[in-house]
Amino acid sequence: MFTQTDKTLLSSKNIDIKQVEEQIQFFSNGFPFMDLVKPATINDGILQLSEVNLKELIDIFENSSNNLERLKFVPASGAASRMFKSLYSFIEIYEGERKGYDDFMSTNGLRTIMQFAQKIKNFAFYNDLKEVLHKQGKDIDKMILMMDYVGVIEAILKQNGLNYSNLPKALLQFHKYPEKSRTSLEEHLVEGAFYARNNNKVVKIHFTVSNEHKQLFINLVNNVKSNYEKLFNVTFEITYSEQKNSTDTIAVDINNIPFRNSDGSLLFRPGGHGALIENLNDLNSDIIFIKNIDNVVPDRLKQITSDYKKALAGLLIKEQNQIFDYINEIETNNDLSDYKIKEIELFLNKQLNHILIPEFSNFNKKQKVEYLYSKLNRPIKVCGMVKNEGEPGGGPFWSINNDKSISLQIVESSQIDMNNAEQFNIFQKSTHFNPVDLVCGVKNYKGKKFNLLNYIDKNTGFISKKSKDGKDLKALELPGLWNGATSDWNTIFVEVPLITFNPVKTIDDLLRPEHQS
Repeated sequence: MFTQTDKTLLSSKNIDIKQVEEQIQFFSNGFPFMDLVKPATINDGILQLSEVNLKELIDIFENSSNNLERLKFVPASGAASRMFKSLYSFIEIYEGERKGYDDFMSTNGLRTIMQFAQKIKNFAFYNDLKEVLHKQGKDIDKMILMMDYVGVIEAILKQNGLNYSNLPKALLQFHKYPEKSRTSLEEHLVEGAFYARNNNKVVKIHFTVSNEHKQLFINLVNNVKSNYEKLFNVTFEITYSEQKNSTDTIAVDINNIPFRNSDGSLLFRPGGHGALIENLNDLNSDIIFIKNIDNVVPDRLKQITSDYKKALAGLLIKEQNQIFDYINEIETNNDLSDYKIKEIELFLNKQLNHILIPEFSNFNKKQKVEYLYSKLNRPIKVCGMVKNEGEPGGGPFWSINNDKSISLQIVESSQIDMNNAEQFNIFQKSTHFNPVDLVCGVKNYKGKKFNLLNYIDKNTGFISKKSKDGKDLKALELPGLWNGATSDWNTIFVEVPLITFNPVKTIDDLLRPEHQS
């Protein structure tokens, strides 16, 4: 199946042929569906914090984390092009047949575009847009008055304007302030100063970026870093990484034969956000906060976000300290009492949401201790969950694992057999949604980092239909960063307020009250 040229390409990307063959098998056979037991709900897999709980956990974080190195990890390589789908649709119809344009404007199209134009001054990028048009000898107010919406939109999207359609979300102006507007990258710097600073007032933030835009990230950070350091009395240490070539996945045609480009070479595609487990694995901090680049708010809403981030981290520290105590007992006591074994079993069940394998009760003492040790000694993540209000994406469920134990998992709808009535009903009863709000503990009781690649469920992933050069193809995404890639971690779900989840999926989202300063 593979030529010498193919093998040379694989070698250059550090991809093993066996890895490619396994991926082709997934295209042929599909991924096994998740086996859901029930949705995770309040007091049954999702912890709900009272004001007292919240304060206690914040205190634990602030009093116990002095010697723990903190890091904020922000996946930020995603392009912003999908934000502007409605604007592109308008331009395509406008430049197409007149009838199509008239139909568009007579339905909801005119209203949508007029609302966008009338609210143009509310966008954080308005001053930049006005300046760009002024340099071209154009007046934005006159353009809107004359309904030259195409000219305004093209100035936002195209290279001779703001070039927003070719930039990542991190570099777009998100929020307007009296002194200046801030990009979403800058908002993450500010947010990091709220909860990720260490004892020495150092804030470490790691952005995953594309090679194409890395220098733009560096330039922006260099331009603004000192201002925010003075404003918040901190020092920022900013690092970057790119998705590794070795995590790219093979594309296939509709017959599951490797797809070839017009020059005959194999087509590989980025492996999705699950590939970032490799980037995360290269980092060595004690506490790692994970949050998507587009989920930020203006300063007036940052305090509640910060409080819950600290609370999630406080809970992680609390449970991790108990895990470490139990592991030390197991290692130093050759004859653990039946009472202590039962205590650890209950801790795994009640605190770490782990239902043991059915045969555990038949194990002898040595087997029980070894099993409990294996379940304790692994990475841990505490995940914020918001009430489901119709957002697309994964949700929290109790799920049967490969070893027949049951634990909490974040499950995407595509991982569920919707033709199975029982599974569909479980999915329908889900009450919460995954906003990608994680705090991770990636070191063991001796302070040595786990190899995170050992805790991936490689039987999870996603297959999607794409096209290239007018030909249909199938693409494969690796197990997601917050589900399959961390499937074998100890996992805790905590309800967080909906106000802490404010992603920007479309340009209109920036007009929502939560994104207006």
